Amino acid sequence: MKHVPNTITIVRIFFAPVFIWMLLTAGSDVTSPLRWWGAGLFVAGMATDGVDGYLARKYNVVSDFGKLLDPIADKVLTGGALITLSILGELPWWVTGLILLREIGITIFRFAVLSDHVIPASRGGKIKTITQFVAITAALLPLQSLIGDSANIINIVLMSAATIITVWTGIDYLVDAWRQSKKLSSSQAGK
Repeated sequence: MKHVPNTITIVRIFFAPVFIWMLLTAGSDVTSPLRWWGAGLFVAGMATDGVDGYLARKYNVVSDFGKLLDPIADKVLTGGALITLSILGELPWWVTGLILLREIGITIFRFAVLSDHVIPASRGGKIKTITQFVAITAALLPLQSLIGDSANIINIVLMSAATIITVWTGIDYLVDAWRQSKKLSSSQAGK
């Protein structure tokens, strides 16, 4: 059981090139079965994010390797989906760039300060992840073939919410890190 959570995380990373290939192969054909399979593989990959973390905590096999790999797997899946949507012309590049800038920037920041102190995931971060998951899933699913142009409005609303929450939680994360750093410095100066 010791290696199962990390194995799941690694498998998640390998989902990305497969669903990206499926989506790009389907192209603008929203009725293609590859579009549905690609979206389904993205959903399965993101769903396993909770499974690997749950198993690691339940069986007390949380590892430094898993802590490093898990956020990378998340970024590979969401980043791959966002970039693919932009390549297909279904999502503006500035949205993809803004979300990826925040995601990669905060991940690098977390690793940079990890040796000093751990900044735990906040409730806002969890809301951000869920909002991104819902927005990206809705954008990947060929909903236009089922509900027509209403799907475009739904996608715009969901992706706008995901983008706003992503930026807001990034700023909140940095402010919280600054406060903790300042508090840590004050307590060390008082010793």
